[in-house]
Amino acid sequence: MIRSILAVLAGIAVLTVSSFAIEAVANPLLMRIFPNALPNQSAINHNLPATLFLFTYTFLCVAAGGYVTAWLARRSERLHAAIMGGIQALLTVWAMVSIPDQAPMRVWITGIALTVPAAWCGGLLRSKVLG
Repeated sequence: MIRSILAVLAGIAVLTVSSFAIEAVANPLLMRIFPNALPNQSAINHNLPATLFLFTYTFLCVAAGGYVTAWLARRSERLHAAIMGGIQALLTVWAMVSIPDQAPMRVWITGIALTVPAAWCGGLLRSKVLG
């Protein structure tokens, strides 16, 4: 039980740290490269290519979290990864309610909808790697 809880928490930590690290580098870089299209931080969430980039790296970060969760859980890898994704989806709902103006509603909803499948994919990758 403790191993399962720690595995899920570790997966959430991995996805959070990796996603914020990419965002901390990517957003200023995108605004510097495309100053007319992305003059400020809020423009990133309203720009389709930037939003697709955000979804891509977020999906990969959640999948990495699912992979780590599955790796640490050592049993029922995909289930643990999906649980981690479900908890992260609930945390995202909480963020959406707390700071709704941070992003358009479509970004919040899409992110929430992709979280569990992304985490499950990470768990699936881990279970396939082990055989």
